[in-house]
Amino acid sequence: MPATVCPILTAVRPAWAVEHGRIDLEGTGFAVDEARLPVVRVGEVEARVVFASSKRLGVLVPPGTTGGPMPVTLEHMAGEPVVVDVGAKFATGLHQVDNPVFDREGNLYVTYSGSRGQKASVSIFRVRPNGNREAFVSGIINATSMALDPGGVLHVSSRFEGAVYRVSADGSTEAVATDLGIACGLAFDREGTLFVGDRSGTIFRVAADGRVSSFASLPSSVAAFHLAIGPDDCLYVTGPTLASYDAVYRIDHDGASAVVATGFGRPQGLAFDGQGVLHVVEALAGSSGLYRLRSDGARELVLSAPGLVGVAFDPVRGVVVASNETAYRLDVDVRGGEQ
Repeated sequence: MPATVCPILTAVRPAWAVEHGRIDLEGTGFAVDEARLPVVRVGEVEARVVFASSKRLGVLVPPGTTGGPMPVTLEHMAGEPVVVDVGAKFATGLHQVDNPVFDREGNLYVTYSGSRGQKASVSIFRVRPNGNREAFVSGIINATSMALDPGGVLHVSSRFEGAVYRVSADGSTEAVATDLGIACGLAFDREGTLFVGDRSGTIFRVAADGRVSSFASLPSSVAAFHLAIGPDDCLYVTGPTLASYDAVYRIDHDGASAVVATGFGRPQGLAFDGQGVLHVVEALAGSSGLYRLRSDGARELVLSAPGLVGVAFDPVRGVVVASNETAYRLDVDVRGGEQ
């Protein structure tokens, strides 16, 4: 009678995930020829296996999994479990269509954007570092994208009104630019110049005195433009189209655009971590999650999650990713570069 071979886990990829995200387990001795698939648990909860071979298992992180580092185990396994960092629900009942935003004190701002023309009772919520959520801004129809100016003042666009508002510390608002088309995607450069994406294809530049000019043109988006300023003070843009795959663009100081990465399916929110490394959300089913762009131009999946639209890096520690309805927080050491 042949000796029983106990399965061994050696790695989990990616190292971060949220509920329903797919993680791949690497190892040896996975019994895939038995009457049932191997039993995998994330923490104490059994996970659904969606792919199986003798050296790799694809599983979905179970819903309701407690956030934080979670051991991943196999029934009858030998050796130690592997660990996946699972994002905890940080804010729910949202309607995000772009990145959430952290301020310098670690407060997170999230939106309830609503359907076109809907005037929600709260446009922007503020979530304190301890997780307490409070209503912050009301009265903006279809609050869409947010950004902080160099002084740390929050700004928000309305795709319905084609306008951008400055938000005071008490939550009151003042329009600073109008006639911006379907305004979505905001970013400030170091000099305080504001860039606004009109999803019909124009990137506007708004000077400090409120003067608006056309800065660059890109293919129109079926959802939204998403903007971020890089360490080089150039503008980086995504905007999903009807194509099978889309690009990430870099726009220089003269408004000239160039492709910096290709092959993304429905790219949405993007942000730079504290080391200046660009991360991009991909929403295409089957490969959805948060990707890091490596120095050689390749992309690396660092967090698995379905249906993400945005990402924000905490100035102190950790990262938040957001779907349309929920923001998840991971208290992880976010380091740029290639690991």
